[in-house]
Amino acid sequence: MAAATLEEQLQDRGLELLGHCERLSQSPELLQLSALLRDFTPAEADMLGAGMLRVRAQPGQLLIAEDEASDWMMLLLRGTVDVGKRKVGTSSDDQEPGDITRLAVLKQGAALGEMSMLDGEPRYASCWALSEVEAAVLSRAAVGRLITAHPAVGAKLLVKLTQLLAQRLRNTSSQLVKALQKQ
Repeated sequence: MAAATLEEQLQDRGLELLGHCERLSQSPELLQLSALLRDFTPAEADMLGAGMLRVRAQPGQLLIAEDEASDWMMLLLRGTVDVGKRKVGTSSDDQEPGDITRLAVLKQGAALGEMSMLDGEPRYASCWALSEVEAAVLSRAAVGRLITAHPAVGAKLLVKLTQLLAQRLRNTSSQLVKALQKQ
């Protein structure tokens, strides 16, 4: 059986497909708010957006599932997302209230799922829409096409993703040190 296309994966998740994410430059507040897009010119943001799919989710809807293998990430265009992880020893089959630890609440401009997009490993956490959400979905294949067609923009994207991951690692390390000092 062939692997599902990105569109099929998103539709199977129940997300509404809204077409390609053209004209990111027409959201100047997004370009300023998003750490991922902040250094992109309007033309570069449009090149990136042309390779992304725009999706909509309703409140409570699952966007990304912990332990799922997939090779795409999301850029939050509108709305609020809850990021959570199952507590050790619980499974996705028999979850009870309180089995999920909230890791973050993300707002417009945030990137989510970038680790799995880059390394192909299963998702570390789950993400749910807290409000109606619109997001731009970027696949690993689309990044490859961007690098081939527009090497400078592709390189800029990879640098921004690396910076985001480095900041998350610093934050996680800081939280770990604080938790260990409490013991």
